Parts: sequence; C-alpha cells; structure tokens
Amino acid sequence: MKLSIIVPVYQVENYIRPCIESIFRQGLDESDFEVIIVNDGTKDRSMEMIQDIIATHQNITVINQENLSLSVARNNGIAKAKGEYILMPDSDDLLIENSLPILLEKALETKADLVLADFLEMTDQQIEKKEPIQQPTLNITMRKGEELFLQDLNPNECYVWRTLYRLDFLLTNKIQFIPGISCQDVPFTHECYLKAQNSLRTNVLLNIYRQRASSATSFFHKRKCIDLCTAMAATWKLRHLEGLTKEALLKLHDDVYVTFKLIFYVMVRGAISKAERLEIFDALQRMAPDLSFSHGIMQRLTTLLYHWSPTIFYWFYKLPRTFSSV
Repeated sequence: MKLSIIVPVYQVENYIRPCIESIFRQGLDESDFEVIIVNDGTKDRSMEMIQDIIATHQNITVINQENLSLSVARNNGIAKAKGEYILMPDSDDLLIENSLPILLEKALETKADLVLADFLEMTDQQIEKKEPIQQPTLNITMRKGEELFLQDLNPNECYVWRTLYRLDFLLTNKIQFIPGISCQDVPFTHECYLKAQNSLRTNVLLNIYRQRASSATSFFHKRKCIDLCTAMAATWKLRHLEGLTKEALLKLHDDVYVTFKLIFYVMVRGAISKAERLEIFDALQRMAPDLSFSHGIMQRLTTLLYHWSPTIFYWFYKLPRTFSSV
C-alpha cells in the first residue's frame, strides 16, 4: 500500500462530501491507497452524507469512536494505516484535482520523511465559483528537516494537511498528536520538521483551505488557553533534542514566543474571569517552569515581567499599546 488518507469527521455535514469526493478525483488507482474515515462521535448527519461513497469504494475503512478530539482521531487513524505515506486532510477542506500523484511519486522515489506542498485559501463562495486550478511549473527541492524548519515553518500556520508523512518515520520517532487538545498541530509539526532527516519542498498546490466564519466565543475561552499552554510546553521541550543548530534553537524559541503571546491575547480578548486567569497562570508555570525568551529587549522584558508576576504581565499586555511590536 502506497498511501493512507486519514479523515477525522466531526460536525461537518455541509463539507464532508466534497472533501471525500476530492480524494477520489486524484487519478490514483484505488489499489494504491486507502481512506480511513474516523467518525469522532459526530452528532450531525456527516456520516449519512457519505454513506453511498463508503459503500461504493472497497478501499475505505471507517473507525467509529466516541467524541475524543481531532488529535485522538488522527492518532487512531495512524495506528490503523497501512500505507508507506499518510496524508491527513481536514474534513472541511478539499484536495485539488490530480495533485497527489506527483507528490506520491516523488515521495516513493526519494523515501523522504516529509513532502511539503502548497495550498490555496478560499471562502465557500469562491469554492462554488472556482475554475479549474492550474498547477505552477513544478519545482521540487530536497532539504534536511531542519532546513525546512528554518525556511518554511510559519508558527501561525502549522498545518498538517499540506504534508505527506512517511509512516515509518512517525512510528520510529514515536511522533503523535497530544490527545484531547486543540492546537495539536503546533508541537506535531515542529517535532516532525526537527526530526526529519530529509524532506521535499514542492510548489504543488495540494489543498483548498476553506475559510469558514467562526464566532469569537468559540476561540476566546479558558479551555483554549489551557490547550495552548499544553501545546506550548510540548514545543518548548523540543529544545532538548540533540544536534540542534543555534539557528534552529533561536527559531524554536521565537516560535514558542508566538504561542505564549497568543495565550495572553486569548485571555485579554475573552470573557475570562480572574479565577480562570489564575488557573491559566498556574498551568503555564507548572507545564513550563523554565520558560524564558532572550531574542531582543522586548522578549527579555516579557520574561522578567512574566516570572515576576503573571498578573502584572497580563495587565501590561492589556494596555492599549498591547504587544503589537513585541
């Protein structure tokens, strides 16, 4: 088996069918890949919307589980995967037609640990009106994982769905998603990039990333902050990996700083009580007691204020000027 495509499903009845249909518009022989659909206890009609597709294709496997989170669904899919490579598209996004064959061919040819592709962002309206997408002139470069980390990993865009992962690479390095949290992509992608021995960077347009409107209340709450603390602490621990260059270590610190600022941004923007803030401060200091930043004056000031008093740091962050320049 060449490829396993893992699709977690939860509350996406309006989007799941186009997603699954796009998988079967790749021009791949069905004997070469499998689709693992993980029903994460969805309560809507998502599974009904694709029941006829499941019945039609022999290479689809369905895993049913209670609602355990996207991270657990992905882990369970990886555990069942038989392909040499895996792809993990989000269930509300689309694969661009015939984009996978070239990526899979190059992956199998080079045995790269990671194969990174490009993507397009579109709204629902743009997707409905889209014309056939032209692929750019193919450009593929071989890089070490650390080079990919330094040149291509945006800490605000840790998207796992734009990459083919060699399954044996994930299993050998015991790389998994942290169960039960959002933001699970952040430590996962950082660990993959930093541990990869070789990787391919391509300009192939693989995904259409659907831009969906979301309410502020779905983001600005205590649970989001705690999840961010967990993700940040796991990423912070990666600085102990052997063989990191000074450049990689500096970028890793800066990437963790991005998540750290996001935690306080969520607290400032959300309706989070004083008691909840104290819980978040406690979680931060418990999970990453030696957290420190030193790349520039503002990072050093951040570290000083944070360790002196998280509450004072919170109010400093909440000032009108906030940390837009930090």
